[in-house]
This record gives sequence, C-alpha cells and structure tokens, in this order.
Amino acid sequence: MEMLTAIRNSAAGLGIFAVVTAGAIALTQISTEQRIADNIEAQQAKALYEIVPSSSIDNDMLNDTLIINKPELTGMNEATVFRARRNGQVRTVIMPVVAPDGYTGAISLIVGINRDESLAGVRVLAHKETPGLGDKVELKKSDWILSFNGQQYDSENDTQWAVKKDGGRFDQFTGATITPRAIVNATKAAVRYFREHKTALLDDPQPQDNQTATGTGAE
Repeated sequence: MEMLTAIRNSAAGLGIFAVVTAGAIALTQISTEQRIADNIEAQQAKALYEIVPSSSIDNDMLNDTLIINKPELTGMNEATVFRARRNGQVRTVIMPVVAPDGYTGAISLIVGINRDESLAGVRVLAHKETPGLGDKVELKKSDWILSFNGQQYDSENDTQWAVKKDGGRFDQFTGATITPRAIVNATKAAVRYFREHKTALLDDPQPQDNQTATGTGAE
C-alpha cells in the first residue's frame, strides 16, 4: 500500500509539473511571438519613413492603408499597402514585395512608388543571404539599395531594368549576382502591379465608364 501511495504521489507530482511546464512554455511562446511581431512592425515603420520622410507628408501612413490580394507578388494572401499623402492626394504608395529567388531563400522588401511611377525607394526587411556577399542589400552594409531611388521602369521592352551582368544598369556584387538580380526583378514586378492598379492604389476617382474597380482586394 505504501508503495502504491508513493507511486500515485509521484505520478500526481509529475502531472502537476508537466502542466506547469507546458503552461510556462505556452506563455513564453505567446510573449515571444508578440515581441517578434512588435519588432517587425517597428522595423517596417522605420523603413517606411526612410523611403518617405514624415516631414514630407501630411498624413499618418501607418493608418492610411488598403489590402491587396496578390500572393505571387507579396508572398501573402492579404498584404497591406501604405499610402503617403500631401494636401490630401496620394503621392506615394509603399507595398510589401517578396523576391522568391534569392540565393538562400525568399527576400522580403518594401517598394515605394511615386504617383509618376518613379521609385521613391526600396528597403529589404528580411533575408537569409550570405554574410559579406548577398547581405549588401541591407542599407547598413552598403548603399546599393539606394540605386533604385528615382528610377523608372519604362516598359516591357526596358532591357536596362536588370543587373549589369544581364545588360542592365544596376550593379551586382562581386561574387554575388543572384541576390541583386532577385531584388531588381521583384521591384520591376511591383512597378508593373502599380501601373495596372494605379487608380485604386492612388485612391483617385474612378473613370465614369468603369465604376466596378474598387482597389481594396485588388488582384
């Protein structure tokens, strides 16, 4: 009987320990996930205002948004586009974009496009590219990403919209061409999407003969 009681007590103790441990792990995971989400949001906000300084606009970009459905462009079923206004008019939109073909995986970035279809800027938010080579896409590692500022993608026949190794105007890195090529191509895809959905993204009045497009949920 004493042995049976001891076994029961041990089992009960182990059960309580398991419940407490599982609870502690769950709480840690929840708090860690929230902290990661907060860090990503803070990083994104910082990058947004690097592309469009708050002093140049008169709205809160973080609260002037719309949702687009273009997973092949953004890597998400629903992605948030941010809009920068001046005197009430949208001057720049900043959209999340994914370059799926980086050297070591997908590269997450944001692309800012002005009303006139020129680029306001590009920033990389997350990547797993090789340190010392592909990681030069980060602004803190090099100023390569600034080469997009003011650039325009003229048309589908714009052969200059490529890295120099492919006959284009964008530099590649010594020993690393795949990473910059992926970002150049992803940025081009963002400009093409902007061009196709410009009216909705800029919140402009719809043409009288086309009242069905809404922008929210644009594909």
